[in-house]
Amino acid sequence: MAGAKVKVPYEVMADQHAMLQTIAERYSLPDASKALRCLLDYAATDGDWEEIFARVRCRRCG
Repeated sequence: MAGAKVKVPYEVMADQHAMLQTIAERYSLPDASKALRCLLDYAATDGDWEEIFARVRCRRCG
């Protein structure tokens, strides 16, 4: 069951925002925030948090 949405001031890099917009368009989602919510739901329910968060994947850090 869906809960109440809360507006939050998260910052993402421009390419990450473009990725979310691309996902929304490709999968006919209403907007980029829905794409982000889908990714968060995946991480919360099916994602392996150790695999997701223990490994550094920063494409900007070098």
